[in-house]
Amino acid sequence: MSAQITVTLPEDVLQRAELLAQRTGRPVGDILAETIELSLRPLGAPTNGERLIGDWSDDDVLAAADVGLPVAEDRRLSELLDHQQAGLLADAERAELKALMEMYQEGLLRKAQALREAVRRGLREPLQP
Repeated sequence: MSAQITVTLPEDVLQRAELLAQRTGRPVGDILAETIELSLRPLGAPTNGERLIGDWSDDDVLAAADVGLPVAEDRRLSELLDHQQAGLLADAERAELKALMEMYQEGLLRKAQALREAVRRGLREPLQP
């Protein structure tokens, strides 16, 4: 199910979305909807018995704070982003890029949450500005 809404964006954000839409040959509305979906999806409620980060052991929190995208996936993501920037991204690659970006964003969010929890528990020092 989807719903239509009106959003006011800063001019520079809209210009970047329009540029990406032009480079990918897609409507700007689709670009914005996909970007919002990818940004918000990781914030969904825990499902299938997933424990909240506050319930994790100290070791699990520290491990999650240090995790990164696996090397092969990171390398492939970089390749696909290069193809996209060059305007050479094939349709099949677009789906792969979307999946890898989703994996990257979910991992980054989990890492940030784990780092925040590690600092809260006194397991890590706060990051300095």
